[in-house]
Amino acid sequence: MPRIRCHYIDCVFVDDGYCGAAAVELDPDTGCATFTPTEEAAAKDDNWEEEELENWEEEETDDEDDTWEEDEDEI
Repeated sequence: MPRIRCHYIDCVFVDDGYCGAAAVELDPDTGCATFTPTEEAAAKDDNWEEEELENWEEEETDDEDDTWEEDEDEI
């Protein structure tokens, strides 16, 4: 049986650097469709997304005004 070397470190199927899933589905655009994050990694990702979303929303409101001012000066 072939072994698949995996570089994901937070997948539930990774065992000593190799995938232990019974079947693996790969998508050329998105990568491994079998990837399933560990509970710990999933919780960490959820927190990151909420924090980043708040930061992006703050940055967007500040940047929008500056962009319009720069465009008007170029005309």
